Amino acid sequence: MTEARGFPAFEAQRRSTRGRSWWARAWVQALEDTSLDSDQLRKGRRYANSGQVGTITISPGRIAATVYAPEDTYEAVIRVDQLTEADWDRFLDQVAARAGHIAALLEGEMPHDLVEAAADAGVPLLPQIGDLDPSCTCDGWELPCQHAAGLCYQVAWLLDSDPFVLLLLRGRSREELLDQLQSRQVRGDAQAPVRPAETGVAMTEVLAAAVADLPDVPELPGKVTADELAVSGIEPPQGFAPATLPLLVLDASRRARALLSALLHGTPEPQPLDEWQDAVRLAADFPELTEPLGGGGEDFARGIQAWRYGGAPGLDVLDHTWTPDPAELARARTELAAAEFTVEITDNRITVGGDTQLRLDRRGRWHPYRRIDNTWTPTAPATTDPLSALTTDW
Repeated sequence: MTEARGFPAFEAQRRSTRGRSWWARAWVQALEDTSLDSDQLRKGRRYANSGQVGTITISPGRIAATVYAPEDTYEAVIRVDQLTEADWDRFLDQVAARAGHIAALLEGEMPHDLVEAAADAGVPLLPQIGDLDPSCTCDGWELPCQHAAGLCYQVAWLLDSDPFVLLLLRGRSREELLDQLQSRQVRGDAQAPVRPAETGVAMTEVLAAAVADLPDVPELPGKVTADELAVSGIEPPQGFAPATLPLLVLDASRRARALLSALLHGTPEPQPLDEWQDAVRLAADFPELTEPLGGGGEDFARGIQAWRYGGAPGLDVLDHTWTPDPAELARARTELAAAEFTVEITDNRITVGGDTQLRLDRRGRWHPYRRIDNTWTPTAPATTDPLSALTTDW
């Protein structure tokens, strides 16, 4: 029998309640589409971020936690339908169909094509509107009330870090799923027909031999400091003083290390930059290089500020617009409207009150801007929560 899992209470923090992963966002969307009271959702977000939700217990079909309100303590519960045995059989068929699905789940990812294939097979993994059944010991009649909403928002954070939480809710623990998948593989191997011996060498043997001859992946070198660099016999570029040369060499070593790390670990490489953007990046990291790089103007200073607040994505939204997913903008509009802000949306920019603006980058983060001397200027670090970005103390 599947046992319940307990998750420690989240400390108070400023964090987006939307979730980072697409499956966590789908969870939040199901919650918000079900709700008829945006004020309860807004209060629920405050509960989630204030650390007032206690230990979360998740078992098949049920999420529970104690919520500590100023006036009393309440028990909030969210119920979700479990999958049937037939559903699990079809789901396991989809997982077993591609080895990459198992690897992705173990690495904390929920593949889109797995969820879509499961849905096509009649197995609903992600909740839809009306699938979440909230309840609470408070006197509120809303579904969900603010306490249950706060619990639901924190579950999105759990889903971000472990997609097996969703599968546990649907009725199977991580260990049970892996055991059942292994059993299927063993049965499949036992039932596989025995083929007569063939001449030649199997491709798997050729590949195994080739892989065996490859050297081990090297370890990533440690970071170096300017004091550890030996710079000699190199002339600085025109316009640069000799004292700035070690800074350029240090930057080159950092960039090379970042590229090597991306190659060794299969992560995205640093975003390509044009000449102006790279000059801004260098000046932001090494103010001594601002003058040799031709900086000093207001545009260059705004670029440095944008880089320090948001890196390459922050520099991109400084001067460029793009067309994001309409659903992303709609969710931001709803959240800001619930906080009684009147907004105007153009492309990836949300303007509030004429002198405040949020700009969405391509990684899903909102960059706060203010109109200063009739110029839009970045004013604070980017965040994934539009309301937090708008209410940041500048």
